[in-house]
Amino acid sequence: MNSSGRPVKIYDTTLRDGTQGEGISFSVTDKLLITQRLDAFGVDYIEGGFPGSNPRDIAYFNEARGLKLQHARLAAFGSTRRAGVKASEDAQLRTLLDSGMPVMTIVGKTWQLHVTEILRTTPEENLAMIEDSVAYLVAQGREVVYDAEHFFDGFKSDPDYAFRVLSAALRGGAGHVTLCDTNGGTMVDDFQRIVAQVVGEFGGDKVGLHCHNDSGLGVALSLAGITAGASMVQGTVNGYGERTGNTNLTTVLPNLFLKMGCTASCAGNLGELRELSLFFDELANLRPDTKAPYVGLSAFAHKGGLHANAAQKVKNSYEHIDPALVGNQTRVLVSDMAGRSSVAMKAKELGYALEEKSAEMKQLIEELKELEFRGYEFEAADASLKLLIAKALGVHRPFYVLEGYRVMIERHEGELFAEATVKVMVNGQPLHTVAECTGPVGALDKALRLALEGIYPELKEMELRDYKVRILESRSGANSRTRVLIESGDARAVWGTVGVSDNIVDASAEALTDAINFKLMLSRGGAK
Repeated sequence: MNSSGRPVKIYDTTLRDGTQGEGISFSVTDKLLITQRLDAFGVDYIEGGFPGSNPRDIAYFNEARGLKLQHARLAAFGSTRRAGVKASEDAQLRTLLDSGMPVMTIVGKTWQLHVTEILRTTPEENLAMIEDSVAYLVAQGREVVYDAEHFFDGFKSDPDYAFRVLSAALRGGAGHVTLCDTNGGTMVDDFQRIVAQVVGEFGGDKVGLHCHNDSGLGVALSLAGITAGASMVQGTVNGYGERTGNTNLTTVLPNLFLKMGCTASCAGNLGELRELSLFFDELANLRPDTKAPYVGLSAFAHKGGLHANAAQKVKNSYEHIDPALVGNQTRVLVSDMAGRSSVAMKAKELGYALEEKSAEMKQLIEELKELEFRGYEFEAADASLKLLIAKALGVHRPFYVLEGYRVMIERHEGELFAEATVKVMVNGQPLHTVAECTGPVGALDKALRLALEGIYPELKEMELRDYKVRILESRSGANSRTRVLIESGDARAVWGTVGVSDNIVDASAEALTDAINFKLMLSRGGAK
């Protein structure tokens, strides 16, 4: 089926299914912020959670009733009535209604294995539970989405019964029936064939998709289902979810809009996609996936000189879309594979004009390749690279020189102490300071700050955000060369610096020195 121009509904379940992922937890305030952000982005449905299941979701739905959303419809999630209980007397269905949400999403069984062995009821009673529950909620003025749990496993076991389940939900008045690949084990060809059969029977405007990524196919299955005629996709931002996660909306959406020609209410906001992804990771306290398609930091990064040169001449020669369409940008990574064009592009990206045939370029490339050979890596250390380029061009000299340092570590009565003594030179003036901290890097950082903050007070704004160590020559054991990457930041920017040495403290001192010099270069206009 041709998908071009077809409207698709986007259903976000990050606040419910996404929070079932390991390490994912949102406060009530987080959930309200996410709801407003998804609404502003143009998502059609936002599933808020299980009302009544825990104090956090109860508080969320109480607060969510007061939100003035511009587009999205909020959904409360629950299950069908219990066996042998009238829908009007079922406590969970009453809790769903009490949430005050305009949409009720209820899950029910499709696979007879679950009907007889998990619910311990009959196939006919299961169908009645589905139809009665949907009809009751619709009669209360709610839009109902029916999630057919384990639909594909159930279909493979008994296609007729799987169709009867969907028929029961539609007879009850469900606006959509969602085909759930709950175990995430269906292959693409089977999935597309089965969805096409459902669409042929019931019409695509009623059919939604809910896929898990257990086989690494969550996105592929969702796209295949849309191709087969389905009209709604459920998923989570950044693919959060139980086990290996759910369909990743930050990958599905650009594929739907840019590659398949589908339309949706959020299609016009695709340029905000990377920002949306980062917003979710920030609230979830997760480091962003740099390799994520479309929105990852490395999604449009070029390292090989040939690739970088070609991309500079013709953007789409090595980029499948314009990165700006999803709020991303082209990045050039400088390494020992870099040629003159790569370095020139990187210099331009960092704000410097460096001619490809200049003497400075030749010297810089030779220095870069020597440094990479010694173990330096600048892909995550743009600040160190920018300082290197500025020095090569003669437009920067260090704001201070670390002339020497000493670090001592002591364990006393079960407590660890580190003391650092530093000697720095600033404008010809020597300064000595001593500081203590738990660890050697912290003590060194503190001593440097004590020496410099009186002259450069803006350093009080700077903080060390992250610290990584890599052993470069594992066969050398404890004598291995070490690379240290430090991430620093202030209220306006974040930057990375690198140091390499046979001694971990010395490598740290080098990366710290670059971090401080870069902060001062930012605050004092670059060159000094």
